[in-house]
Amino acid sequence: MNSELKAALNFRDPVALIRHSPSGKIRLQDEATEASETYALLPGLYPEQLGSSVFIEQHKLRFAYVCGAMANGIASEELVIAAARSGFIGFFGAAGLSIGRVADAIEKLRASLGFEGLSFGMNLIHSPLEPQLEQDLVELYLRKDINRVSASAFMRVTPELVLYSCKGLYEENGVPKRRNHLFAKVSRPELAREFMQSPSNAILAKLKAQKLLTDSEVALAQRLPLCEDITLEADSGGHTDRQILAALFPSVLEIRRKIEEKQHFPRPIRLGAAGGIGCPAAAASAFALGADYIVTGSINQACLEAATSDAVKAMLAELRIGDFAMCAAADMFESGVKLQVLKRASLYPQRANWLYELYQNYDSLAALPSRIQLRLEREIFRQSLDKTWQQTCQFWQSRDPGQLDRAKHSPKHQMALVFRSYLGLSSHWAIDGTKTRRADFQIWCGPAMAAFNQWTLGSPLGEVSARRIDTIGLNLLEGACQWLRAKQLEQSGLNVARAAFHYEPRALRLQ
Repeated sequence: MNSELKAALNFRDPVALIRHSPSGKIRLQDEATEASETYALLPGLYPEQLGSSVFIEQHKLRFAYVCGAMANGIASEELVIAAARSGFIGFFGAAGLSIGRVADAIEKLRASLGFEGLSFGMNLIHSPLEPQLEQDLVELYLRKDINRVSASAFMRVTPELVLYSCKGLYEENGVPKRRNHLFAKVSRPELAREFMQSPSNAILAKLKAQKLLTDSEVALAQRLPLCEDITLEADSGGHTDRQILAALFPSVLEIRRKIEEKQHFPRPIRLGAAGGIGCPAAAASAFALGADYIVTGSINQACLEAATSDAVKAMLAELRIGDFAMCAAADMFESGVKLQVLKRASLYPQRANWLYELYQNYDSLAALPSRIQLRLEREIFRQSLDKTWQQTCQFWQSRDPGQLDRAKHSPKHQMALVFRSYLGLSSHWAIDGTKTRRADFQIWCGPAMAAFNQWTLGSPLGEVSARRIDTIGLNLLEGACQWLRAKQLEQSGLNVARAAFHYEPRALRLQ
């Protein structure tokens, strides 16, 4: 690749392209002759220009970059703070945590970021087996004046989501404004459609009758979409439908176009892209598809700020494409919902799926053949089933005693609670780095991590010690700019060397 082309690929500088008249060949400005004419001028491209300026302004950011919520506090306070100070927005991983723990996180985040005027958010995961938990979290977020919430794993719009989104709606110069911003993470077009429309009259009427929404809030809700920020999730870690972004995104773009043409909302609905974004080419392709912002997840788990063990971060650094598996989810076990986890050097996926098979095939712990009971005690729980049940009772007594009442009348539900105890503990063993349970680590992860490792191999970011939220995010965005600039030059008629599309990761920190 010649020096002129290298200089042209400085994506921050404008690039003039010249058409040489005799041959019609496109050249760079420095190669121009007198018999030439300007063909095109490519303006500079900055990371701050990627995505939607409306999204950036609405959420007081520098970049259209979101650090997604990772459950059990893996997306920690430290991670969210680092994201905010880098010009991104991060969502605290509230899923799986107690109300008290989430409340403590809010206080810590507000103490650190509130004074600086920086934006942050909290997660709200769908919990169909614990509906009270959803209600309690929404009440907490409203009480604590949390203005940004990421709703994940929802299969339909619930009253709790409508209440959060519509509470505090007000009017300014005739335009409805919202106090609370609900980010919906979805992977199916039909669910995206539901979140893009105004809340149903039935739910609004119910909330009004319960005196949870005022007449004014209900009226304004009918003039707005439920969500103005909707994240389209492709193949990702944890709960995933393993969608393909290149197919999902255009489908939802068309749905958005038709809804906005019909509804005439005061502000555009913004669409984000998540799942599989672990290298500059993936980030660039998401923006090229029309993403207003991108969301990273799996790769953040490998960051120093993530609240998981050094053992997990070391395991993540070894991942390659194909090192993932789908297995039973703890929070939706009885519904048969699965999530994506690391399978390399782990027996967890096989063991979790075996427990679900037993749940499907037997009606109670007592109905299990003795050989299976012995295997469970020896390999899975490493103690008697009776002792495991006692510990399970202690957990649910403080979290949701109703689960124990149900288990008294349903031996099959009792079995589910016992099996779920292994699924739940396995993620904590991973977070804590419990050496005796290394083979049982449950590590939520998707193929973005493998792409990230391949891209950073041999670079500063190949080392776990260099993986910080700001360094990873800035490298992805700068790399996306270079990739897009190289593509612009190629599409203008230049023969661009393949090396021009490669952005070498470097030890970037926010300036």
